[in-house]
Amino acid sequence: KIKEISVNPNSRLSYQSHAKRSEVWTVIKGDATVLIDDSQHNLKVNNSIFIPVGSKHRLENNTDSPVNIIEVQTGTYFGEDDIVRYEDDYDRN
Repeated sequence: KIKEISVNPNSRLSYQSHAKRSEVWTVIKGDATVLIDDSQHNLKVNNSIFIPVGSKHRLENNTDSPVNIIEVQTGTYFGEDDIVRYEDDYDRN
């Protein structure tokens, strides 16, 4: 499954994990900070990162410009109920 995701300036995605899929994020616009478990990675345009099944992860945009990524999901199941959220700025469960 492939998605384009936009993250507004000074915003971030949920800190989450998935039991049945891994993801690859490729930055196509902006500068992103990616947290995977206990590691922080700073990505620029054309940089990619692999997020293994079960890893807690989050993308942060700590800049004043939008960040866009392409997310490629691989695995056995792609339903939204495979998301476990640990922290969420939007109060989703």
